Amino acid sequence: MNAEELAFKEKLEGAHNFPGHYSFKFIVKTEQQQVVEKLVDGAEVRIKPSSGNKYVSVTIEAEMESSEDVINIYKEAKKIEGLIAL
Repeated sequence: MNAEELAFKEKLEGAHNFPGHYSFKFIVKTEQQQVVEKLVDGAEVRIKPSSGNKYVSVTIEAEMESSEDVINIYKEAKKIEGLIAL
C-alpha cells in the first residue's frame, strides 16, 4: 500500500466502523453505468441521470468487511475511464 492509500485507510477507519455500511458515489458517462454497477456484488445501487442524460450519478450502498475492501473497490473504479469518485 502506498502513502496515499495508507492515509486514506486511516481516514476511513477514523470515520467508519468495519465491518459496516459504506456508500460509494461515482459520476460516469451513461454508457459506463453498468461497469460501475458491477464494482460491488450484491450491493444496492441508485442511479440519477444528469439533466442532459450524458452522465449518471451512481450511488452504491454495501456492507464492507474492512477499510482494505473499500480501498480495493476504489482501485478498481480508477480503471474506468472518465470516472469521478465523490
